Amino acid sequence: MPDLSVVVDGLRLPNPFIIASGPPGTNANVIGKAFDENWGAVICKTVSLDASKVVNVAPRYARMRAEGSKEVIGWENIELISDRSFETWEDEFKKIKDQYPDRVLIASVMEECNKNAWTEIIERCQACGVDAFELNFSCPHGMPERKMGSAMGQNPELLEEVCSWVKAATNRPVWAKMTPNITHIVDPARAALRGGSTGVAAINTILSVMGINLDTLRPEPTVEGYSVPGGYSCKAVRPIALRMVMELAQMMYGNELAEAEFPDRSISAIGGVESGDDAAQFILLGASTVQVCTGVMIHGYSLAGRMCDELGRFMDKHGFSSIEDFRGHALKFFTTHADLVARQAQAKAEKKQTKEGMVTKDTAWEGDKFVEQSSRLVSNDDD
Repeated sequence: MPDLSVVVDGLRLPNPFIIASGPPGTNANVIGKAFDENWGAVICKTVSLDASKVVNVAPRYARMRAEGSKEVIGWENIELISDRSFETWEDEFKKIKDQYPDRVLIASVMEECNKNAWTEIIERCQACGVDAFELNFSCPHGMPERKMGSAMGQNPELLEEVCSWVKAATNRPVWAKMTPNITHIVDPARAALRGGSTGVAAINTILSVMGINLDTLRPEPTVEGYSVPGGYSCKAVRPIALRMVMELAQMMYGNELAEAEFPDRSISAIGGVESGDDAAQFILLGASTVQVCTGVMIHGYSLAGRMCDELGRFMDKHGFSSIEDFRGHALKFFTTHADLVARQAQAKAEKKQTKEGMVTKDTAWEGDKFVEQSSRLVSNDDD
């Protein structure tokens, strides 16, 4: 069996699978369950100094299923951060670390743009024994009106300043959790890393409207007939998350077009992970760890065991003995469109065969063969 353990920012994890901040890490009981099921680390549900303003509603989730199937491919939530008092969390952080001293507990924290508040929450969490911090700069709903979450994460200058406050208050690892609800995720990530963040976590949920119920004519999830845009997750967002993680890795670790800017910082990938193969894709793009939230809500905490088995089989298949053996391996295969054209021209010149009947010019499309022609342009498709 390959070695699935990872060492990231000085943290030693038995495997790269982390419970992402959200309902699966909402109290000491479920965090303990996650450790019992051998998750590599747990990030608690986001905490703040004042939970009195946090009032959740119900229902607060909506699901998208594959047509004609019960398979959930999309999930929307309008969940807020923890509604439990910070004092309660202090007690539970201590309890968890007493019970699981060798496991990695990460505190997800969020505050308004106030240096004293950020310093206080970091220092008090640290005093409870947490191993690292994840800064929630990315919650897309519920808190932006207080200039928290994604409202902060969309402002690189503010992000850099807040990260510098946090880094001055702790010598423990600090991950900045990035919002995908921005044109270029690299810009705020670069600012967070300049500010002293040890690494970045990406992506949080994508702001969305799940759909309109055609019987009631109301948006979902509906609360007393009304709703708000929420955060979209699950396997349908994975391609977007993969793209953004790739962009972050290219900026941080460099490529043929640019030098590495932060080669010693880490990426914790998030977005639609429900299998070991899903995780392998993110690791191939440079991630050191992979976080799961919605997957746990659908499949339960035992998911970690299955994902470890699947990741181990993938590694065996390719002869990888450790995570570092293949981390970032796929990055070198991303290039420019101009380079793709040049490579294909060279292949044709060398008389290498391509898939027969593929459309290469717009004039070749035919209306009565459109679906067939489209299918022929799919890479490595068995249908």
